Amino acid sequence: MEEYKKRLSSILAETGALFFDRDLILKDGRPTPYFVNLGKFNTGRLLLELGSFFAEMLVSRSIVDKIDIIVGPSYKGSAIASATAAALFHYHGYDLLFDYDRKEAKKHGERSSSAALFVNSTFFDGCRVFIVDDVITSMETKYELIEKIDKESNSHGFNCEITGLGIAVDREQTTVVYDKEGNVILNKKGSNPIAEFASRTGISFFSVVGIREIVEHLYTNNIPLFISGQKRAIDKETREEFDKYMETYGRE
Repeated sequence: MEEYKKRLSSILAETGALFFDRDLILKDGRPTPYFVNLGKFNTGRLLLELGSFFAEMLVSRSIVDKIDIIVGPSYKGSAIASATAAALFHYHGYDLLFDYDRKEAKKHGERSSSAALFVNSTFFDGCRVFIVDDVITSMETKYELIEKIDKESNSHGFNCEITGLGIAVDREQTTVVYDKEGNVILNKKGSNPIAEFASRTGISFFSVVGIREIVEHLYTNNIPLFISGQKRAIDKETREEFDKYMETYGRE
């Protein structure tokens, strides 16, 4: 396990950005024994740390040389994009552009004629874009951002290439399965959202670290994190609950 993955795992535990508890429900309606909230990276130190993890991933996997602009979806992704750009320059000497989308196109002021969908107006013809975000439950926000990038590029007559999508923590799970009435069918695996994303978009997917690696590192090294409101090392019961969850909903 690379050192930057260990550091991220430890900081997730330290800050409470990763925690275990009872009765947690994901956005898609499924139960989960744990939750990841990168909103806990809410100081200058932690934000720079978060950017450094993405920067390490991009450099170590030789992705950085294929990027001109780092783009994050508002709102959490915008902070990640700026932090990654800052860390790439500070630690590795790469000075890249960064941008993030508006919830609604700007139709006043300096961009009134073009109704810009992105804040920093960094797009140019031939630019190579890399998308960053925190986690994925479904891929819907990523598809929406890709549509915005295409729309922004087309409105200016630019040819922009999306070279990849990178997230901080991969939950490594399948999609939710619903019945005909739209209710969640529990204890049933859906499809592989990463494979579907790659097939639908042709865009490569990357993660700083997967949840299985994180839990294994914390468990093996007795690193405390918040479990049911108390900070303690992962016990056998919690580990077994996690393993059962991944067996039920996890990707192969």
